[in-house]
Amino acid sequence: MYHPSKISWKTASGLVIANMIGTGVFTSLGFQLAEVQNTWSILLLWILGGVMALIGAFVYAELGTHFRKTGGDYIFLSATIHPSVGYLYAWVSLTVGFSAPIAIAAMAMNQYLSPLLGESIFPGLFFLLAIPIAHMFSLKRSAIFQDLMTLIKIVFVLVLILLGFAFAGTLEQNAFEFSDSWTNEVWKPGFAVSLIYVFYAYTGWNSAAYIIEEVDQPHKNLPKALIFSTVFVMAVYILLQIVLLKHASLDQLTGKVQVADIAFGNLFGKNGALWVSFFIAVQLIATISGYSWVGPRITYAMARDFKLWQPLAKVNAHQIPVRAIALNTAISLLLFLSGSFEQVMIYAGFVLQLMGTITIYSSLKIQKESGFVTPFKPVLQIVYLVFSTAILVYLFWDRPWESLAGLGILLLGLLIFWLDEKKNPA
Repeated sequence: MYHPSKISWKTASGLVIANMIGTGVFTSLGFQLAEVQNTWSILLLWILGGVMALIGAFVYAELGTHFRKTGGDYIFLSATIHPSVGYLYAWVSLTVGFSAPIAIAAMAMNQYLSPLLGESIFPGLFFLLAIPIAHMFSLKRSAIFQDLMTLIKIVFVLVLILLGFAFAGTLEQNAFEFSDSWTNEVWKPGFAVSLIYVFYAYTGWNSAAYIIEEVDQPHKNLPKALIFSTVFVMAVYILLQIVLLKHASLDQLTGKVQVADIAFGNLFGKNGALWVSFFIAVQLIATISGYSWVGPRITYAMARDFKLWQPLAKVNAHQIPVRAIALNTAISLLLFLSGSFEQVMIYAGFVLQLMGTITIYSSLKIQKESGFVTPFKPVLQIVYLVFSTAILVYLFWDRPWESLAGLGILLLGLLIFWLDEKKNPA
């Protein structure tokens, strides 16, 4: 029976979809084409990213239904490895993990609205500030708003895909390239770097695990939400790449951020491109909303345990962590005002991939499962660990400064942990 103070598996699934389908799928292709050009290579990138996200969804369903506490990786890592590792994840989530995607989504919103409103920071700035405020009232209002914005997002991307496949390409030479050069491209460092963009685009597949105390009947609804939404998004991503490559040339797309604007501008002309840009900006509202909802819950979980962060454990009458939301929003604002789009994406992607890999490892330390169990355990975990570690090594080699910036964030968090004190030490 559904509990009125909890969210259904559909809302949980919608939250995951909203957090996943954001800026990454509409901006990554241009950066990828600077590294790899073969269409098979591009599709393989999105398939590999989807498979890794699906493995992650299985593992997080296991971890979430085992611990059943809001806080996600903070709870998992603190209990299975060491409180310092959980603390690091909460620190990363606060400084990068959930604030960076909000900032990036707001930056992208400005770029996609620029043909309509000119070069201005105000559209993204408004939603970056207004949406977190909307999540400060009650869980019910948050769920209704999130459901509505996610529905708009899903309808929009499905319409884009249908239109892209229904209409013939207008270009003499599009970006399709189906030669066997992919067999060489997949071994290049650039392929590994491109995977980071893909992994960033899939970021959010674990969202529902962070708010498990707010999910109705989590033992069955959490796995359902995580797995369904990840498979759905994987299909959407693969189809959307085909559409973008079909309706734009390699020269038009390479190195560009607004790849969807370019592709659909070729298909429907300037006015059509303006509408596509507008709706891409609109669907980013759901992305900002999802991260604004989930991220502060991790900060709140840490604040309940550690004295330094104790003021952030304050909740309102509806048990909403309002101070944690305010701090998360402030950090998003700093990144929004100071960050470079690609650099923020790279260093956020590196540190999130690293911490996510450690969380996947933590599932192997569960001695006695009390909920969902990952299929073929521990094979899928080992596959994820080997693959993810290889990607991290490649990325560090190719983008050392961004990677070191991510590690610097971790070291700062570790220093703060040493200075902090647990409220109730064991």
